[in-house]
Amino acid sequence: MTTLRQPAAGPAKEGSGAHTPLRLRRPRPASRRDTALFWFAVPGLVALLLFHYIPLLGNIIAFQDYQPYIGILHSPWSGLDNFDVIFNGDDQFLRALSNTLQLTLIQVVFVFPVPIVLALALNSLVSERIKRWVQNVLYLPHFLSWVVIVALFQQMLGQTGLLNLFLRAQDLGTWNIIGNPDLFKVLLTSQVIWKDAGWGTILFLAALSRVDNDLYEASAMDGASRWRQTWHVTLPALRGLVVLLLILRLGDALSVGFEQILLQQTAVGLDNSEVLDTYVFNNGVVGGQWGVAAAVGLVKGVVGVLLVLGANKTAHLFGEEGVYRS
Repeated sequence: MTTLRQPAAGPAKEGSGAHTPLRLRRPRPASRRDTALFWFAVPGLVALLLFHYIPLLGNIIAFQDYQPYIGILHSPWSGLDNFDVIFNGDDQFLRALSNTLQLTLIQVVFVFPVPIVLALALNSLVSERIKRWVQNVLYLPHFLSWVVIVALFQQMLGQTGLLNLFLRAQDLGTWNIIGNPDLFKVLLTSQVIWKDAGWGTILFLAALSRVDNDLYEASAMDGASRWRQTWHVTLPALRGLVVLLLILRLGDALSVGFEQILLQQTAVGLDNSEVLDTYVFNNGVVGGQWGVAAAVGLVKGVVGVLLVLGANKTAHLFGEEGVYRS
């Protein structure tokens, strides 16, 4: 009786039904995986370092009697003498501070809510074609420089502008808006709204696009009107973004449009138009008081940081994330 020998098991052939263990590829280290992203970020980091962080060292001239022709290294130290305009209440500085705070309050109350209202109005449009057309029209002024915008307003509302030409043609006299000190803050506010309100709607529209439509359908089935849906569904979805942008706005509260105001100062005078940024320019670059200008700018920056920290802490107390988590 012969015994049949079984053939030795060889390598499994393709299609034979035999299963071979899969070899899992080890993930690459995060440092190697993100190398390309790092190199893309390098130009931005270099620009941030060169134009934002290294210039911070120049704040040392706030404690010097700085003279440009001898430089920082050889300018004599003056201690806190440059801060006298702040601590002792220089009239010109106090006037600039008052105008800055007034414009900040006006822009927070009247300018900040406008993009929210525009975003809600655009989000309610049914036709996507009309919505895109309106968005393009609203975004366009943002890409114009303040030089162009101020020139447009002067051509429309100036002493020889279209409005006064029409009023003269109708024997109704003239209305001086551009050169009226009492209307200057209203004019600035209207210019800011016209230029940046449309651009500010981008973030709010992005937040609204993430709201689940099931929430609107459920609220409609419960008998909620459009106003109730906006109040209980839409606005809560925007609350975190509104808090974040408001905190960032407070950090920049003491900067209220340097170029915009500087272009229109001669029409209304310094008493009604001087703000902290123009005060620094007029006293530092124009007046040669570099140390005083640097001291005012340094204090403005410190106040901005404190406002951000305080507002962020307040946001945490109300259950919002804010800019960062502590």
